[in-house]
Amino acid sequence: MDETLRHDRTVRLLAARLDTLAVASMRVPGGERMYRHHILAAVAATRHAIDLDLLSPAEADSIWAEVAKRHPDAGWCRSGPRLAA
Repeated sequence: MDETLRHDRTVRLLAARLDTLAVASMRVPGGERMYRHHILAAVAATRHAIDLDLLSPAEADSIWAEVAKRHPDAGWCRSGPRLAA
């Protein structure tokens, strides 16, 4: 798999994972608490993708921001992956 395909696949997978988490966490009372481990796993996956140079930090922030815009009631995605921390 070449670099461009790997990058595009990573973008699609991360966006799909975040979208799915956002929808699931909004459907259940206390959703953010119930999906905390999954959210932390998505943050870790984002960091790993950046460490492996599959995504830039700006691309990762953009993906998280797009998901937050599509799912404004999922407050956990508004803060992004907190990569600067």
